[in-house]
Order: sequence, then structure tokens, then C-alpha cells
Amino acid sequence: MCKMEVKDMSLCQRMISLGFALAIVGNISQVAVAEEGEWSSIYKDVVEHLNRDIEPNVPTADIGIYYPANLDEGFVATFSVQDLVEEVVRAKKIFAVAGVQLNLLWIKSGDIDPSYLEIQANDIATMIPGGKYANMYRNSRREQSGLSREANDAFETIIEKHPKNDRTVYLLVLQDVFMSFYEQLDERTWEIRTISTGGLSFPGYSYPTIPRRLRGVITVNRSDSKRGIVAHELGHKLINVSHEYRDVDPQHEVRADGGLMFYGTGTEIASGEDGRWHRERLHLSPYLYIETENGRRTWNADYQEGGHYYDPIYDDKSVEFDAIDEPMVDGSKK
Repeated sequence: MCKMEVKDMSLCQRMISLGFALAIVGNISQVAVAEEGEWSSIYKDVVEHLNRDIEPNVPTADIGIYYPANLDEGFVATFSVQDLVEEVVRAKKIFAVAGVQLNLLWIKSGDIDPSYLEIQANDIATMIPGGKYANMYRNSRREQSGLSREANDAFETIIEKHPKNDRTVYLLVLQDVFMSFYEQLDERTWEIRTISTGGLSFPGYSYPTIPRRLRGVITVNRSDSKRGIVAHELGHKLINVSHEYRDVDPQHEVRADGGLMFYGTGTEIASGEDGRWHRERLHLSPYLYIETENGRRTWNADYQEGGHYYDPIYDDKSVEFDAIDEPMVDGSKK
């Protein structure tokens, strides 16, 4: 059941009806191959149907999907275009409850350099452990994680140049995206851990130095029937927060039910100070615009300091908290 302001109820009802869109994609099993080195729009009827709910004067984010044509067959069998569309439909419902609509620009197919099908996301050479006297967001601003050269080259090659690159969110399907981070073993010892991600959002709070044209990229390589990976990654990008919810401060991983930003089945985008200002931060996102009936768009203000968690655009819609030196598991300290 939708819980939202009365003025947003009709939007919520329309978004729930998007389940009908899946009937269109029921027969999708394989992406049509575009000419080598080019992107071609595919499944235009699916995109059109998904956008039938879009209305003027409602905060909106534009999303483009890149689904490479030369993905390995074994991968396509586990994560098809239909799987991705289902993730988008789920995300549309979740964000509608918070008063934001997601506009799908296109789904595109084309060959990419096979070496980009698996990439290391961040630059390990510049990584150091976070300081123990500042919270995660303060440390992220100091360390300013950067893209690996491989990731930067892949995104520069794949994402087509457009005047609104920096205001558009791109869902890029790759087969494996690895992320590395430090884990503390004892008082004096850290080791680098590298994990394979199901989705990686490259958010401003963690990547404030990402090239402006590429800042909207989100990589996705699997679906999850119990929780919406695309919705969760869009939360990182649009709300600009890590894994946190209400009285739980952020960590690399928090596995619990509740809010959208946990690793779990929760979908709430909470508001107010008790909700860590998630809904308010969402509505301040530079990726959002309002379009009038005559097609005039008004964009939200852009980041003033690269998009770190405490960027001035958020004013008082940020949370101060102490440094945490123990990781959170299932919503509590070890």
C-alpha cells in the first residue's frame, strides 16, 4: 500500500499499475546486435509503455540503459533485459511513494570492448584506511576515492557525449565490477578486501572527484527477487547516502530489513530528522528536474563542492555522528 502525501496519490497508483508493462517484455530473451562500435535503441515499445505514467510538474530523474550486445551467453541467461526492466519497474514504484518519477530515456544495445566486461572500479593505488577520529562521510571527503584508469576509460568510451550527461543517470550492464576497500583486522593492521558487486553507484559522497560527465553512471550485473538492486543503487546516487537507516549510522555493509539503503527487503525512503532526511535529500538531488506542461524544465541546484555528503546544497539535511570503529552487521555492532 502506498504511503504518501494526498497530492501524490494518483502518481503512486499509476506507478503500481506499471506491472502491466512486464507483459510487453515477457518474450525478451536476447538483445538484438547493433553494428559494431555503435549503439542502437532497442525495445522502444517497452520504453514508451514504461513512461506512460510520466506527468508534468512532478520531480523527475532521467535514466538511460546500456545493455551490451556482446555479453557472454552464460551471463545473459542470468541477467536478461527482462530482468533489468523488472528492476526498473520496481524502482519506479519505490520512488513514486517518495514523490519522484523515473523517466526511462532508452534501452540501447551495441558491442563494447570485451576487456570492459569485467572491471576494477576504484584506484587501489591511492587508497588508505579511513581515520578513526572522523565518521565515514568525513573520511570519504578527505580520501576522495577515484575511479581506476580502466573504469574511467570504459565509462568514457561507453557513455555517449550529451549536454546533459552530468544530469542523467546511466544504468550500465557489465558482467563483473570489483570494488576494493580496507578492513581492519586489529588495532594496527588493515588488509585490502576486493568484492564482486551486484550494483555499484559511484555516489558523490564517495566519489566527489569523478569526472563530471561520468558522475551519473551506475553499474548493474544481477537482479534480486527479494530486494531491488536498481532501486537501492539509485538511492545511493539520488539520496547520496551510504548504508544507513534511522538510528543506524552508515558502514560498508548493513544487512537488515527496514529502509531502502540497507541490504534487505526494505523500501522506505524516510523523511525528517528521524529518517536521516532521506526524502528531503532525494528532492534536492541535482539529477531531478520539474517539467511543465509546455515542456519547460527547471533543474535542481547543482552540487557546490563535488557532491560530498555535507555538500552545501543539503544545508541542514545532513547528520553528524561519531566515528565508528566496528563494522555493522545485521543492524548492530559485532
